[in-house]
Amino acid sequence: MSVYTPAVQALIDELGRLPGVGPKSAQRIAFHLIKLPEADALRLADAICSAKAKVRFCEVCFNISDEVRCEICRDERRDPTVICVVEEPRDIVAVEKTREFRGRYHVLQGAMNPIDGIGPDQLRVKELLGRLRDEAVIEIILCTNPNIEGEATAMYLARLLEPLGLSVTRIASGLPVGGDLEYADELTLGRALEGRRRVDVR
Repeated sequence: MSVYTPAVQALIDELGRLPGVGPKSAQRIAFHLIKLPEADALRLADAICSAKAKVRFCEVCFNISDEVRCEICRDERRDPTVICVVEEPRDIVAVEKTREFRGRYHVLQGAMNPIDGIGPDQLRVKELLGRLRDEAVIEIILCTNPNIEGEATAMYLARLLEPLGLSVTRIASGLPVGGDLEYADELTLGRALEGRRRVDVR
């Protein structure tokens, strides 16, 4: 039996479904929101509703965007011959902070994880291959996270892409194994990009 009213318990339950938010954090956030002035709470609710209504995925790279194509895909100054493949849109932010990369991106929207039933068909792999047919790409940088899922995804893509005659590289060491790109500092990630190497699938 819940000690909270149904409305409060529902709020705690929904907050607890957010990534990285445990039961105690969900309770703290819920009570913080309840104590907020109504105008502040409504502003937060409006921001969430507006983001859900206006934000979409770019039709080319699957980055988040408020237009059909994201700002990076629309930027003609970016090098279209190099594509950096990342897992999530937030990883683009991490790479952009290094100011070391001036190509385009492709967001897989996840990484391979057989335990969770996520394979190539659940990722944006087909769309990546479609871009290679339509665009004059000469290099693919595999910039997936340096953890088990990210490494498995990178190796799968390397084996898939190497027969196409492309230069397939992987970001160099310098990132901690088991870590996430979004938590890497700019210097470490910048050096990893500079020192990227060809992926050997043999």
